Formats: sequence, structure tokens, C-alpha cells
Amino acid sequence: MTGKQVKGYIEFTLQMKPRHDVDALASAVTDMAEELEYDAFELLQLLLENRPIDAIHTHSYGFHTENGRYIIEKIKEKYYEYESAS
Repeated sequence: MTGKQVKGYIEFTLQMKPRHDVDALASAVTDMAEELEYDAFELLQLLLENRPIDAIHTHSYGFHTENGRYIIEKIKEKYYEYESAS
């Protein structure tokens, strides 16, 4: 996943202006996707839209599961690492 893809998704699909470093976000999501061996785009949707991912049990009754919270927090940690490195 690239920063350009993340920016396009935020601007065109979500109809919003990116407020964060899209390159750092793309790197963080890609890293987490590799770690979990899961689709980066779905992880981005989890983070930005709170969209549930049934295959990795991120939600239960509309709330984050422990696994869902872990994934979101790890992506955020990775994001801040990439953001501070740039």
C-alpha cells in the first residue's frame, strides 16, 4: 500500500481531507498486514471507518474485541514511529 493510495481513498471514497501523514499511515498498515498475513486495505478500513473484519474477529456486537483493539493500537504505534522518522 502506498501513501498515494491512502490519500486517494481518504479523498475520494471517504470525501475527506487527509489530516495525517499518508505515507506513514500506508507504511504502518502495510507492516501490520504483513505481520498478520492479512489484507492491508481491510486493515485501513478498520482503522479509518471502524469497519469490522469477521475473519480476524475485530468486533463483537458492534464493539471492538481485544484483538480489534490490539490491531488498532499496533497500527497507531507503527504510524507514530514512521511519522517521527520522517
